[in-house]
Amino acid sequence: MNKASRILLGLGFLALLLISWAVAANSKSPAQKQTELIAEATALISDAIYVRAMPLLEEAVGYDAAYTLEAETLLKGVYLKLMGQSGIKNKYTDLLNKQMEREDTTAAIFTEAANFYISTNKLKTALEVLKRGARKLNDQGLIDFYEAERYAFKVNRITYEDVTAIVNGKIQVSKEGLWGLANSDGGLIIPCECEKITNCDNSRVIVLKGGEIYAVDLRNNRIDLLHEKATDFGNYGNDRVAVLTDKGWQRATGGLILDSKVFEGVGMYSGGYAAAKQGGKWGVVDIGVNWLVPAEYDEIIRDELGRCYAQGAVFAVKDGKTILIIDGVDTGKTYDDARPFTDDGLAAVKLNGKWGFIDKAGEIRIEPQFDDALSFSEHLAAVKQGDLWGYAALTGKIAIEPQFLQAKSFSNGNAPILGERGWQFITLVEYKQEAGL
Repeated sequence: MNKASRILLGLGFLALLLISWAVAANSKSPAQKQTELIAEATALISDAIYVRAMPLLEEAVGYDAAYTLEAETLLKGVYLKLMGQSGIKNKYTDLLNKQMEREDTTAAIFTEAANFYISTNKLKTALEVLKRGARKLNDQGLIDFYEAERYAFKVNRITYEDVTAIVNGKIQVSKEGLWGLANSDGGLIIPCECEKITNCDNSRVIVLKGGEIYAVDLRNNRIDLLHEKATDFGNYGNDRVAVLTDKGWQRATGGLILDSKVFEGVGMYSGGYAAAKQGGKWGVVDIGVNWLVPAEYDEIIRDELGRCYAQGAVFAVKDGKTILIIDGVDTGKTYDDARPFTDDGLAAVKLNGKWGFIDKAGEIRIEPQFDDALSFSEHLAAVKQGDLWGYAALTGKIAIEPQFLQAKSFSNGNAPILGERGWQFITLVEYKQEAGL
């Protein structure tokens, strides 16, 4: 064999050797490749060279083998170190979503994702993550985390001197001694220019302005006028408003047509019933003046708007005791004081100097423990501890820490609260108009 042949043969052996090495390298299992990539990336991470470690770990994650979770954990840590750079946040959240979608996912992944969104001021997204995890895993830790965060709120900037309770998504508000009407978040609908104004019902409001009592629509157009002389009126519900004439308290329709029936006092209608006073005693009448509760009580408990009836329940006072009446029947259950039921939730009652909550059967559902309270509405009740008001959840636990000088009930995810600047509105982050809280 001549020299040239020997050289060619040697080159052939070398080529075969290189091919063998390449085949051997390519024959490594995905897990082996992950191990090598993780080791190389770990060394770079220890030197804080994250930008070079990132592509190695992304390659390792792509193999989907035995060490995928280890590679993903390291990769998430690298993403967090590089979070300020373009596109990194999306890479991180995409990886979290991938992990949350797996059948064998864990509560820790949902917790990590929720904490990240909270830290980046995306509480709504965090709450969606926690609900998603709770539904998928039925994990108590995720449920508790969600409960701890679900009542987060923002404070609206609008301020008023005085406000009432929210009704039908609208609220009476006052500035410089005059009244107007606002949405439940405080946004003004009818300017504060009336001496008195009712709540809104059927897109109609009754006002006193310039010595006249008349009805307006939500564009503040006058639509009806009370022609009879009157000196006062109550709030408006079920197309009825109580009007004080020289005869006494009479009821009028929203069109301000007076009924001939005269009472010594009439509250606001709700659910078809209103408190009414006759012969020096109070009872409850329907719109046709049929007595659901006969006028034989010292008082019918009403809220600040004058409502007394909801869920078939009324509280009446006789001989210093507050009695629960259901569907016109005295239940025999008595309390020191009470707030009327709302259309949804438990009623606040006072026993032995403290306020708690009962269901419609009169059973204690939340033990008396608060210094004052309003009945539940939209899963929350305003409660007072010491000198400050906050909100309790249906579990009885405090959902929004006491921090307000006064607080009123939630409606449409909003509630009026009194602070140093005056009456403002808080809005629940989690509330959805079409689905509630």
